[in-house]
Amino acid sequence: MDEASVRHYEEGIEQNRLLAGGDRLELVRTLELLDDALPTPPARVLDVGGGPGVYAARLAGAGYEVRLVDVLPLHVAQAQADGRFQAEVGDARDLAQIGDASVDAVLLLGPLYHLTERDERVQALAEARRVVRLGGVVAAAAISRYASLIDGAVHGFLDDPRFVEIVKRDLEEGQHRNPENVEDWFTTAYFHLPADLRSEVEEAGLTVERLVGVEGPGGWVGDWPDQRERILRAARLAEEIPALSSHMLCLARR
Repeated sequence: MDEASVRHYEEGIEQNRLLAGGDRLELVRTLELLDDALPTPPARVLDVGGGPGVYAARLAGAGYEVRLVDVLPLHVAQAQADGRFQAEVGDARDLAQIGDASVDAVLLLGPLYHLTERDERVQALAEARRVVRLGGVVAAAAISRYASLIDGAVHGFLDDPRFVEIVKRDLEEGQHRNPENVEDWFTTAYFHLPADLRSEVEEAGLTVERLVGVEGPGGWVGDWPDQRERILRAARLAEEIPALSSHMLCLARR
């Protein structure tokens, strides 16, 4: 991770981001999609780039055998506090501590958008393919190319000329940068088009089964959780239009 990303996450914001005020839409929907895709417990799940362990904790609680790897020591320490799963420092591009075909499923719910070069993203996906068993599942998340445009329109960030320039680059190149570290403008990342994500997953030797949107349009304009059921209904209806969501999830298999 570059220096800006490290600063962003070392503030500790990720520990409660998906949980503040109750489970957030991104968490609820991702778990819902994973529930349909993962083998049944006690399958072995490797959570790569798993942060402070929000998903790992839910899966461990459901009976899965979970191992988490993250590049930031702070996240690993936070994850280790749960006590129900193993957590260690590691790099998505080189999972040397993980044996070939040794897990039933791999989660990449963060690394792809923080690896800003295509060859590094494909390398991370290839490592996921290496460590998952034949027939095993790889679930890889990405941020939509249009995320900052829609977010800026909804929340008023487009009133700031600096954010307008950020959005222009996002739309042209997918390369998101926040050089002044403005709060709520995210950090260094790559924003995918759906076809980009599919292409990278396939280049790594995986077979794509589904590429879906996570939050749907309600994630942009809905009042969560007051309109929970309406927002979830919209997310499910828009699954097959991944660019309508801020996050996309590619479900693939070795």
